[in-house]
Amino acid sequence: MRITYFIFIFFTISLGLASRKYSYLLPPFLADHAGDALWAMMVYFGFRFILPRNQLSASIIFSILFSFSIEFSQLYQANWINRIRSTTLGALILGKGFLTVDLIRYAIGILIGAVLDRFILVFTKYK
Repeated sequence: MRITYFIFIFFTISLGLASRKYSYLLPPFLADHAGDALWAMMVYFGFRFILPRNQLSASIIFSILFSFSIEFSQLYQANWINRIRSTTLGALILGKGFLTVDLIRYAIGILIGAVLDRFILVFTKYK
């Protein structure tokens, strides 16, 4: 099952990067919200990869706690962490500034990931 989650992580990262790079090709709503939702979905699949035997609910909770912690950490604006955030990788992982709407985007991305995961589990269970 881990290989499935690894593939989903890679695919989700690819979609997330594409949603940023080609945002001008997307409808405005998707361009504004997809990247953060996909980031949180990737976090969810990451927890499923690390903890494949845990219940879906545990992965959902861990993902929400992790994602929300990253967002709330953006309220801390020390020079050293802002230098990290100013790099491409730092901005992708840590973000740049706190936005309440990001919490909603994360929750939706995690929920979509959990629903996809549930379908995967049901599909593979009966094979």
